[in-house]
Amino acid sequence: MTAPTPAPRRPAPAGLSPLLRRYTEVRARMPALAAPLSEADCQAQSMPDASPVKWHLAHVTWFFETFVLEAHEADFRPCHPAYRVLFNSYYKAVGDQHPRAERGLVTRPGLAEVLTYRRQVDERMAALLQEAEAHADEARRAALLQAVELGLQHEQQHQELLLTDLKHLLSRNPLHPVYQPGWPLAQVTAQHWAWVEQAGGLVDIGHGSDGFAFDNEGPRHAVWLRPYALASRLVTHGEWADFVADGGYEQARWWLSAGWDWVQQQGVAAPLYWQADAEVAGRWHCFTLHGRVPLDPHTPITHISLYEADAYARWRAASDPAAAGARLPTEAEWEHAAAPWAARALADGPGAGNFVESRALHPMPVARREAGLQQLFGDCWEWTASAYSAYPGFQPWAGAVGEYNGKFMIDQTVLRGVPACRHAAICGPATATSFRLRRAGSSAACAWPVTSTEALLPMRRPLPAAPLLSLAAIRPAPAAASTLQVLA
Repeated sequence: MTAPTPAPRRPAPAGLSPLLRRYTEVRARMPALAAPLSEADCQAQSMPDASPVKWHLAHVTWFFETFVLEAHEADFRPCHPAYRVLFNSYYKAVGDQHPRAERGLVTRPGLAEVLTYRRQVDERMAALLQEAEAHADEARRAALLQAVELGLQHEQQHQELLLTDLKHLLSRNPLHPVYQPGWPLAQVTAQHWAWVEQAGGLVDIGHGSDGFAFDNEGPRHAVWLRPYALASRLVTHGEWADFVADGGYEQARWWLSAGWDWVQQQGVAAPLYWQADAEVAGRWHCFTLHGRVPLDPHTPITHISLYEADAYARWRAASDPAAAGARLPTEAEWEHAAAPWAARALADGPGAGNFVESRALHPMPVARREAGLQQLFGDCWEWTASAYSAYPGFQPWAGAVGEYNGKFMIDQTVLRGVPACRHAAICGPATATSFRLRRAGSSAACAWPVTSTEALLPMRRPLPAAPLLSLAAIRPAPAAASTLQVLA
C-alpha cells in the first residue's frame, strides 16, 4: 500500500443547484478517502463486524439507487439486478442480503466496476435532481429532498466507518502500514481537568429544532436530573496507562460481571491498538492511521469498550480523591450539559473542533485551559450509562428506512459526541447534541452512527467500526450523592 496524503476533492461545478452541489461534494469524499489504497486494501475484510472499503463504496451507492432512484425516477431500472442483494446491509423489507461476514469474499465486481457503478448512479441522480427542480410539484420535490438528505447523512456516516474499519484492517498487518503520514501530531501537554457543575432539574432533551434529525433523536421530551458535574475534558492515554499499571485489568473488583467474563475469556490486558514495547517494560505503542507510534500520554484514550469505561470509572473513583464517586453519565446528563456549548463550539465550522478536516485522524489533547466543557465535539464518541431505547412517543420512519434505527433498540448502550473521523459538515449544533450512537457493551470504542449497528458479539475487541472514543469523568454536585462520569 502506498501512503500518500488522500487526493484533494474536486469542487462541484459552478452553476449547480444548492442540493446538487452538496450531493456532488459529499459523494466525492469517499473515493478521495480510498485514493491512497491499493485494490487489495479495498477488498480485504479484517473481521465479521467490519466491512471492506469496496463494500462501503458500493453500499452507499446502493442506498441512493434503492431509496431515491427506485422511488422517484421514471422508468427505473437497476444498474445491476444482483447488486440489490449484494450491497443490502440489513433492510429486510428490501429483500435478501449477502452475509455480512462474507463481504470480503466478494472479489467481483472489482473496484473499477464499483467506481463505475458510483458514476452511473451519480449521473442519474444529477438528472433526477435537475428535472425535479425544473418540473416537479412541491410535494414531489419535498419527498425527493427528504430522501436525498437521508442518503447524504448515510453516506457521511459511512465515510467515518470506512476509516475505522480501515484502521482495524491495517492494524492486523505486521508491517504496521501508514495510511496518512503525520506523526507526531502536536507536542502538547494536556491541561488538568476540573469539574463543571450542572444544576439539573426538569430539562428537555431530544431533537426539537428545524433541520435534519434521525427518527431516534426525538421527540423532544422532559426528564428530571439531580444536580451533577461533568469533567471538563476527556480521559487521556496517560491516565489510562496508570489504570493498566495498577493492575486494572487483573482485578475483578472494578468490573461488571459480564465485563470480567469478557476480560478473562478474551485475554484483554490493555485497550485495543495498544502494543507493549518489547524492550522497555511499561512502555507502550499505539496503532493509528499514521502507523505504529509511541503512545502519546496527553491525547484522549480511544477504542474503549463500555466494560472498560465502567471499570476505569470505578477504579478512578476509588484511587483519586478528587474523583470520589466517579461514574459514567447518563445520555440526558451529557446532552443537557453539552447543549449550551454546541452552537458556540461549532459556529466556526471545521476550525472549531478536531474533525476529519484537521487531517489528524486521531483525538488531540486540550492545548489551553478554558472555562467550561471541552472536547465535546470533534475528538471522540463518549460512552454513557444509558440503554439505547425509544424516547416517549417515538415513531420510526415509514417504509424500509424505518429499519434504520428502531429495530436495534435492545441490548445496546448510547454513545454521544462527535469523533475525529467525522466531517464537520454533518455536525450542526442540534444534531451534535441529540444524535444517539449505540453499541453493544463489548464494542471497542464504538464509532459510527446508525447504519452498521447490528448487535455485536462479545468478541476480542469487537468492531473496528468504532471510531475514536474517549472517556471523561463526572460527579454530582455537592447537593447530590457522589458520582463520576466517564465519557468515552
